[in-house]
Amino acid sequence: MTEQKPVLPSIEITRRTVIETSTTALLLTALPHAAFAAPATDELEQPSAVTVDLRINGQSHTLTIDPRVTLLDALREHLALTGSKKGCDHGQCGACTVLIDGRRINSCLTLAVMHDGQAITTIEGLARGDQLHPLQEAFVVHDGFQCGYCTSGQICSAAGLLTESRDGVPSYVTADLTRPKVELTDAEIRERMSGNICRCAAYPNIVMAIKQAATELL
Repeated sequence: MTEQKPVLPSIEITRRTVIETSTTALLLTALPHAAFAAPATDELEQPSAVTVDLRINGQSHTLTIDPRVTLLDALREHLALTGSKKGCDHGQCGACTVLIDGRRINSCLTLAVMHDGQAITTIEGLARGDQLHPLQEAFVVHDGFQCGYCTSGQICSAAGLLTESRDGVPSYVTADLTRPKVELTDAEIRERMSGNICRCAAYPNIVMAIKQAATELL
């Protein structure tokens, strides 16, 4: 006896079927992702506020803030320390540079709660009363700024640069790794300051200002 194969139903593909299928697929891809997400509710939990002690420029500041607040926003919005500027807010321009325990950091890329109890220095804390910091004086002498928006970040970054040089921390262009203190050539300064953008292009003046301050501080 010959085994009979099952007969499959035939599917007729017409021009109308192709158009309807393509249109449906196109509409589905065009819909926003939110259309498929779960409906928003008011029951979503918000993070609880936390208390943090920020030691800024020698003074202690206790803040109760959302744990998602960046250090930059804590300085500017909660403590009115507006010397640190919000430029790109992505860590690419360096206008928000401050010092944490002497090391420079982009304050827009770090959370305030991460620096509880650490020593934070902003541009407001470099001068001693009416006595400018040597870097500030050098920037004035050599006209190391034009619009001034990046200047606070430039100066704080330069302060960290001088500490690195004094401690012998090498950079990508350091020629002699055996020296206890790095010689601050123009190439060294430019490499170490490359994370700070000056849209007015006062770079040659900034280099001269840092070299002058280095002769006083190193």
